[in-house]
Amino acid sequence: MAETLTPRIVPTENTSAATQANDPFIAIENVSLYYGASKALKNISLNLSEKVVTAFIGPSGCGKSTLLRCLNRMNDLIDGVRIEGAMKIGGHDIYAKDVDVIELRKRVGMVFQKSNPFPKSIYENVAYGLRLHGVKTKSELDDAVEKSLQQSALWDEVKDRLHSSALGLSGGQQQRLCIARAIAIKPEVILMDEPASALDPIATARVEDLILDLKKEFTIVIVTHNMQQAARISDQTAFFYIGELVEFGPTGKIFTNPSQKRTEDYVSGRFG
Repeated sequence: MAETLTPRIVPTENTSAATQANDPFIAIENVSLYYGASKALKNISLNLSEKVVTAFIGPSGCGKSTLLRCLNRMNDLIDGVRIEGAMKIGGHDIYAKDVDVIELRKRVGMVFQKSNPFPKSIYENVAYGLRLHGVKTKSELDDAVEKSLQQSALWDEVKDRLHSSALGLSGGQQQRLCIARAIAIKPEVILMDEPASALDPIATARVEDLILDLKKEFTIVIVTHNMQQAARISDQTAFFYIGELVEFGPTGKIFTNPSQKRTEDYVSGRFG
């Protein structure tokens, strides 16, 4: 029987608080990924902290979205993919043979570049994952749907039309609905792949404000091509180039005093 990941890492009595505080929440250790014979990620090592926003930046094709999808094993769905190295979330190796991938994806939610609401009501979009995970009573569903829509800053806009089609929402509202759907099942990590790239500036600002609010409760990893967006909302930034991690550090340092010339050239707009 497959082992399910525990909802949170539970310290033993012998584990010191200092050790726990210093341990990374997400540990990526010498990860390489191959599409057939092609090496798309090259020995990536990266430690991400809990309840912060980490931005992955870099030119198209540099591997940032590929690495993001490794964190909830979405690359498992692609034929010919092979992964070397280790990835741990809360101390658990997410590529161990006994890991329940469904449980992992409950724990690590995903928001895509293009909003993808189901052709159902607003209410049923948020309730969908809850029902899959065994929540059945109407009162529980009602409470969870309302809380998730409030957390995604959408409740006041949709509370009077919960049973209307989600497809009638604007693009920005649909993306916030997808965020509500992701957080309804209470993940620990939210992965966001260009979540605002298809939105207008006003909708983008609302999503960015939402991300800043959500990091109080969730660990967020975002892929973005928008340098200003990365600078505005992330606490730490990783710059990738042709499958390699070039530089990683506090966002302020990456954008104002990077250690690598390739990083400086990219964030200053000289290439990419």
